[in-house]
Amino acid sequence: MKKIIFTLSIILSIFSIRVTSAQETIVDVAVGNKNFSTLVTALKSADLVGALQGNGPFTVFAPTNDAFAKIDSKTLNSLLEEKNQKILSNILTYHVISGKLVASDVVAALNKNNGSVELKALNGQVITVMEKNGKIWLRDSKGNYSEISATDVMGSNGVIHIIDTVVMPE
Repeated sequence: MKKIIFTLSIILSIFSIRVTSAQETIVDVAVGNKNFSTLVTALKSADLVGALQGNGPFTVFAPTNDAFAKIDSKTLNSLLEEKNQKILSNILTYHVISGKLVASDVVAALNKNNGSVELKALNGQVITVMEKNGKIWLRDSKGNYSEISATDVMGSNGVIHIIDTVVMPE
């Protein structure tokens, strides 16, 4: 497990994440990082900015612009339309867990549960966090995987873990 913690620390140091002050919410952190511009656009389209600026605490598995780029552009543009706000909100709230789970909490839960733990997302569905080949992954309800590429980006109302693929609910 020390290897996993060490690996997560190395990954975090490789990524150029903006250092945040205690006053910045997780939304403020996302807005201040150009790698989350698609996420911020989606949060606005789904009318979730206000909710994620609340007291929390929240744990957000935040897809980067590159993660959103894996979605067909026609599909992504459709999701951003007002008529699809509920669908987009369901997808985005699948990336949020109530409570603050830092990397060490995740590693401890994985150790306790044989390398896999199920978390209940804000949309009410389950997402699985698992250790595989020395890396930490999310497995969505459709069986797709997303690697957690950086961890513990702190905000005043929670923590962000960066993922490389948008996870999809049922």
